[in-house]
Amino acid sequence: MWSLLGARGVDFITWENFGEQWVIDGETQLRPLDHRIIRAPYGELPDLSQTDAKRDSVFVWNGTTSGVRLPNGDWIADDREGLTICDATSGVLAHEMPWHKLDVVTYSWQKAMGGEAGFGMMLLGPRAAERLESFTPPWPIPKLFRLAKKQKIIEGIFRGATINTISMLAIEDALDALRWVESIGGGPGMVARAEANFAVVDNWVARTPWVEFLARDPATRSRSSLCLSITEDWFAALEESARWDIVGTFTKMLEAEGAAFDIATHRAASPGLRIWSGGTVEESDLEKLLPWLDWAWSEIRAKHAV
Repeated sequence: MWSLLGARGVDFITWENFGEQWVIDGETQLRPLDHRIIRAPYGELPDLSQTDAKRDSVFVWNGTTSGVRLPNGDWIADDREGLTICDATSGVLAHEMPWHKLDVVTYSWQKAMGGEAGFGMMLLGPRAAERLESFTPPWPIPKLFRLAKKQKIIEGIFRGATINTISMLAIEDALDALRWVESIGGGPGMVARAEANFAVVDNWVARTPWVEFLARDPATRSRSSLCLSITEDWFAALEESARWDIVGTFTKMLEAEGAAFDIATHRAASPGLRIWSGGTVEESDLEKLLPWLDWAWSEIRAKHAV
């Protein structure tokens, strides 16, 4: 964003916490910037027809804090004039990506590969490369964000050069993960595993009266970050702080049994549950988890429901 935006107007498309982080940069740091915000509440996807192919666009592919994903890239014009800048942190290796529609893609090892946190990858298409070598943004760019110098791409970024020495063990861990990914069929194999994992939870939600997906439209439900709302009337009637207390009790019960860890929804979302179901998770483990969720909720209901 810092190195690419400013040549034309930009649309920030946002529907959850991490998309909102890019809005903050656009509104408060990158000035002057002709920008629009196309926003939807948690559980919904914005009206993508509002985007303009003549403008740049910035968006996440998979909203991990709302469980809402982009189902496809049909809304992106093939003859677009603007750049598409996509944060696909938990999208790559979990969802099918329309690469020909995306000019810039970033993702991390941490999510779908299960690798070390803090490492990011960036893919630049030819249109993004042309922007870097023909346009200089009007704002100062911190060294860490610079992709070009004197309108020439800093190729060292893409050849393994580092600003600081990093852990070679972390690099080897990522390579080992990629070898495993290759052994199960590469990217398509990982997507297939995520789809199968989603189906396990989807079937459980369909037969479970006390939960439903936060993502209202089945087509936009994430296949890797499954966010669940607790729907029983007595729970919904509580103040938000009380609902968070109950979710905290719920998750502590599961942790004490070694059944699940850190499955509360993100603090920016409404109180509920969030289950990671990317390709690094075994389908059989999700099948073992679900009865534990039913058990924990039955215990909670017995103590709190009126």
